Amino acid sequence: MRTKIAVALGTVYVVWGSTYLAIAVADRTLPPLLMLAARFALAGGLLYAWSTWRGDVRAARPGRHEWKAAAIVGGLLLFVETGGVAWAEQRVASGLTALLIAAVPLFTALLDRTFFGIRLSLGALAGIATGLLGVAVLVGASVHVDPVGAAVILGGALAWAAGSAYGRVAQLPQAPFLSAAMQMLCAAALLAVAGAAMGEVGAVHPAAISAASLASFGYLVVFGSILAFTAYGWLLRSGASSVLVSTYAYVNPAIAVLLGWLFAGEPVGGRELAAGAIILASVGMLVLARHAPHEDAEPTPETVGPYLRRKEAQDRPVQPVPRLADLRRMAP
Repeated sequence: MRTKIAVALGTVYVVWGSTYLAIAVADRTLPPLLMLAARFALAGGLLYAWSTWRGDVRAARPGRHEWKAAAIVGGLLLFVETGGVAWAEQRVASGLTALLIAAVPLFTALLDRTFFGIRLSLGALAGIATGLLGVAVLVGASVHVDPVGAAVILGGALAWAAGSAYGRVAQLPQAPFLSAAMQMLCAAALLAVAGAAMGEVGAVHPAAISAASLASFGYLVVFGSILAFTAYGWLLRSGASSVLVSTYAYVNPAIAVLLGWLFAGEPVGGRELAAGAIILASVGMLVLARHAPHEDAEPTPETVGPYLRRKEAQDRPVQPVPRLADLRRMAP
């Protein structure tokens, strides 16, 4: 299991780190929200067709409850966070965006503590702080901060943490491809409505769409959505530490800088190297960190479900036992 978690986490690190460059190229001739809607609709449709062919749809028989859970998780992760960031990046510098998104592990730790009673060790808390420091060193000082855009990005980071926490216990299909497909299809519908409301339909000019944008769009569909998002969804239900899974928010900007240096000729200096070392150290601290003593296990449908049922039974008022005289009076 540890090997599978490491492979899935590495996939999320590398692929989502590379999507920064792909999104920048795709957005040159494609409006951001409608591009995301088309991306998730195509990826979700392909995964749902694949799941149908494999028999996962027939086995899971997703109904109203499963689609509701998929709409909530997909809405928080892909509509609020991804769509919100895509809109806000028109007003906020990419460096500040990366720094604000790096709040995801912190929000994850707070939500785990609030709703699941999970307490982190001092080593894990130090790892979170070190990761934030690494991203801050990487992006440097921002010359301008748009408060509306920054608030949208920070709200998106909180939405991603909330969606990830709920995704661990939500009534979603166990098949990872089917679960990811349902979430992406729900998010695609929301993004399409938002894009139309923002007036992006009039900004679509098929003749002006470049080959580079189309190639980047295809990369985002296959690797960013089908591969990496499915891996992330599997990680949420694998039993891996939720804070460890959320460290993608630290590593992705570093991967983006590295790929920009390799493929786009972007300069890399001492600050970038120092930031990369700090980020790697933070991930290492979180990998090695142990939960605090007496901490509850990571939330899963199997562990949280019985807990909620026990709590419901405890909260239910106890009916008094009828006395013999009362029973005699009720007798015909």
